[in-house]
Amino acid sequence: MNKEVTVEKRTRGQRGIKGQSNPVDVHVGARLRLRRTLIGLSQSQLGRDIGLTFQQVQKYERGANRIGASRLYDLASILDVPVSFFFDDMPEEIKQKTPEQRRQTDVKHEADPMHRRETLELVRAYYRIIDPGVRKKFFELVKAMGAGEANEEVMERHR
Repeated sequence: MNKEVTVEKRTRGQRGIKGQSNPVDVHVGARLRLRRTLIGLSQSQLGRDIGLTFQQVQKYERGANRIGASRLYDLASILDVPVSFFFDDMPEEIKQKTPEQRRQTDVKHEADPMHRRETLELVRAYYRIIDPGVRKKFFELVKAMGAGEANEEVMERHR
């Protein structure tokens, strides 16, 4: 009795949609970039510390390459964060999906302004202000400027 059996072949590191990053890998990479930038390390410096090229660090940060468990542990040690840091603030829509659904998700890179380079550099510069009073005044100034621009935009739309 010959029965045909169909076996779905899964390859190591299966991505789902061809060439597309898994949203968890993208999130972990974004958190890696966030921490690296906040502590002032370049991709080259981090690469040297962990024994990689800066290109490999770039691929990790984009989520193009997955970070293995031992490498993630080493990165956490170098960046002085717990391993869980890389999974913090994961969007609910990613957490609620099954692994199969995540593989089929269209990932939007850099959608969150918190992952933009200028945002990270601004945060680093802000925390380099030593005087807490000056830092507080700067914070209030930026808030007021942002609110002013938002109000101007609203006024323009109603003209």
